[in-house]
Amino acid sequence: MGRRRLAVAAVILGLLTLYAVAVPWLSGVDDRITDFASARQGPSASHWFGTDSAGRDLFVRSASAIRTSLLIAAACAVLATVLGTVVGVFAGVWGGWVDRVVMRATDAVNALPHLLLGIVIVAMFRGSITAIVLSIALTHWTQVARIVRSEILGLRGRPFVDAAVAAGASRAHVIGRHMFPAVMPQALIAVVLLLPHAIWHESTLSFLGFGLPPHEPSLGTLLSEARSSLLLGGWWTLVFPAGILVLATVSVALAGSALRTAVAPPAPAELRL
Repeated sequence: MGRRRLAVAAVILGLLTLYAVAVPWLSGVDDRITDFASARQGPSASHWFGTDSAGRDLFVRSASAIRTSLLIAAACAVLATVLGTVVGVFAGVWGGWVDRVVMRATDAVNALPHLLLGIVIVAMFRGSITAIVLSIALTHWTQVARIVRSEILGLRGRPFVDAAVAAGASRAHVIGRHMFPAVMPQALIAVVLLLPHAIWHESTLSFLGFGLPPHEPSLGTLLSEARSSLLLGGWWTLVFPAGILVLATVSVALAGSALRTAVAPPAPAELRL
């Protein structure tokens, strides 16, 4: 079942990636150029997804939008995972008062409203992709840190770690040789599971007007632009970008769920039904 979900998710993500890369390149259309004579045209053979209020082709613009959103989400997920892994390893290896201080700081960050904190960060550097990536990554590393810390605490008493310490291995050697490789599967899953959150947060920030500028296509900016067209009957300006957003997040969530099942340790024999 897990392999089937992973295969379905891989096919959907592959098609979305092909759509995002190939369509803007093959179409030869600059999706930022306006053509008000073609504004708010419904889906047709010449404009498969119709046009927006500025006459731009939504089929091409949606492809550019999903490419931008996926790139930003991937950067956010990787950065958040790196931060969470480093913090979790640091807290788990040092333990004692260091662990307590680090985890209380993690709890404090986790207690902050993520969207509100993201808006505050992005509002100071409006339109900056770097600010968007940092605003999402800095609010989503806490769960990764907790998972990695728990893995490290379980490793500290393992025989191969005790043997390495007894042989005179330095703490840096134990971390690099044993700790980090052991948490890499969890880190990989964290990257995949954070992608849907990052996509939705970027879309929300852009939808609220705090993310990318309107002329830069992302799923959030397309949905924001669809509000005015929807009141005039332009349903396609909302349906197609929203459908791509849901399809992307569901496929990534399926992939993350399948990966988590694949790397999960088998249950003890006495717990199996």
